[in-house]
Amino acid sequence: MSADYSFVADAMKQAVPWVKTVGVEFPEVAADRVVAELPDREELRNHVGGPHAAMMFGVAETASGAVVMAAFAPHLTKATPLVARSEIAYKKLALGTLRAEAVLGRPAAEVVAELESGTRPEFPVAVTITDAQGVTTGEMTVVWTLRPNR
Repeated sequence: MSADYSFVADAMKQAVPWVKTVGVEFPEVAADRVVAELPDREELRNHVGGPHAAMMFGVAETASGAVVMAAFAPHLTKATPLVARSEIAYKKLALGTLRAEAVLGRPAAEVVAELESGTRPEFPVAVTITDAQGVTTGEMTVVWTLRPNR
């Protein structure tokens, strides 16, 4: 029996209004992997006709946040997820709809064990950004932490 992650898309749209504003969708959601898509809209483009770098960053960071929500939902009463740092590499001009695939970099159980031991864990989420043709246009690593609630 697999877990139900259907709540993630609505939760992300409520928790992060930007997600709803720009139209990010979540066609694939699992506990350790999420795919987010940003539609190709003229008002989101840059001076060379592709999605603005801020849009690429935004959809990648959003995908990483969605996988964190999916992976750690049962523990969010004990801790708040926060981005500690991130790094992005823009590889090629993106054209069309953007697809950001985020993959949890450490097993969730390992991260939760650290949290429960009193340590504030950090864990990476690797994100690959592709364009409408499936070409990799960017790569991002977002390092998250779970800050214990007081």
